[in-house]
Amino acid sequence: MKDILVIEDDQLILKMVEFRLKKEGHNVSIAEDGNQGIQALEEHCPDLIITDIMVPFKSGIEIIEFAKSKYPDCPIIVLSALGEEEGTVMEAFNMGVSDFVPKPFNPNELAIRVRRLIN
Repeated sequence: MKDILVIEDDQLILKMVEFRLKKEGHNVSIAEDGNQGIQALEEHCPDLIITDIMVPFKSGIEIIEFAKSKYPDCPIIVLSALGEEEGTVMEAFNMGVSDFVPKPFNPNELAIRVRRLIN
């Protein structure tokens, strides 16, 4: 069982991701905004972080920057409605993000990407 932190402000997506990952047998912590995400990362290092780019209070980029400074080897998957050509996604990859999943997405595909990164 792996610990996964999901940072997402869209309740429907958050619940869908949480349900799918728990079904896979993972321990899932949730944060509904950037401040909660940073606070969760200050408390412990998860095995994987899944974050949206556009979350309230702190951006996904700020979360990634904090996570990589504290836990440089922690894999991160970015969920975002932003197109891949957007500079923000490229910036995230340059910061060491492991994967990018564009919204909308198939929860089964996300589960496969999670498995690939942490098993």
